[in-house]
Amino acid sequence: MPVEFISAVHPNPATEGDPTAGNGIDVDYARRYARALDDGGFDYTLVTYHSASPDALQLAQFVAHHTERIKPVLAHRPGVIFPTHAARALATLDRISEGRLVVHIISGGSDEEQRREGDYLSKSERYARSDEYIRILRDVWAAEGPVSHEGPYYRFEGFRSGVTPYNGTVPISVGGSSEDAYRVGGQQGDIFGLWGEPLKETAEQIAAVNAHADAAGRPRPRIWVSFRPIIAPTDELAWEKAHRILGSIRTHHEERAKQRHYPALGQGAPANVGSQRLLAVAERGEVHDRCLWTAPAAATNAAGASTALVGSPETVAKALLDYVDIGCELLSMRGYDPLNDAIDYGRHVLPLVRQELAHRAASGAAA
Repeated sequence: MPVEFISAVHPNPATEGDPTAGNGIDVDYARRYARALDDGGFDYTLVTYHSASPDALQLAQFVAHHTERIKPVLAHRPGVIFPTHAARALATLDRISEGRLVVHIISGGSDEEQRREGDYLSKSERYARSDEYIRILRDVWAAEGPVSHEGPYYRFEGFRSGVTPYNGTVPISVGGSSEDAYRVGGQQGDIFGLWGEPLKETAEQIAAVNAHADAAGRPRPRIWVSFRPIIAPTDELAWEKAHRILGSIRTHHEERAKQRHYPALGQGAPANVGSQRLLAVAERGEVHDRCLWTAPAAATNAAGASTALVGSPETVAKALLDYVDIGCELLSMRGYDPLNDAIDYGRHVLPLVRQELAHRAASGAAA
């Protein structure tokens, strides 16, 4: 499979460095952002999910409507709606987008966040539910007649959907850094998502996911890794820019944490393993490998994908290729000035990565 690029759609300009820049949905901004990704050569864009965020399903439909090529990756939380309803809704969106939809199943790393929507299962139970949920989705999409199901979390009889996915099914993505995540992702995922850790730790996580896929006798999922690149014409200028961004993040951290219902620094450790791992990496040093920078993770209590790649476009492209070399096929880039950064990535970084990959392919073919 080819190496492809992902970003994340923003419904407004707010970021960690300027949480006051927007709130709710800025329709014009969201439209321009989605089109910038489409025009800039990105292949996918994540539509995130949070209990306080705009509805992800409707945002994904908005993205599909205003773009021609890019594939919405819809973050979808089991437990919010019944899986038969989800199967029908997702198949409908996939039909509307002519087969562009990817579904990213999020089991939930925070008990507190889950309880905001009435979910009181433990984390291990949530992953078990996700496993059952994915199986139901696929059973419904593949069925030629009524489907009945009885499992630990769901039970129904004689369900039949009047709509099927455009290509017969919808690709399923799973993410996380816990053993439960590796198991469900390896056994069920077409794609598995990781946050940007050093190369060694990333390779170890990939091996864990692949081991579960191999044990299940199924194809290994494609690996998706996420970064927050900070680029400038030279490495020196990029690091100057990075420290300016870090200053803004630190200034606005508590406000942003409150806005996102996430524990600020000094107010408790994050509950999810992915954030715990990023903080552990940050404790070992600010810079790892070629240009992986952990200071933004440390400054935000590792609220989400928060490690950066810092440097010139050439340096960042080489760093991304380092991850390709250990098995990552989907490279996610989201900036701290989301719209302008997306445009810059499309102009200056994506072409360099693709050029090098094309060169490697040509050299291999010639050999």
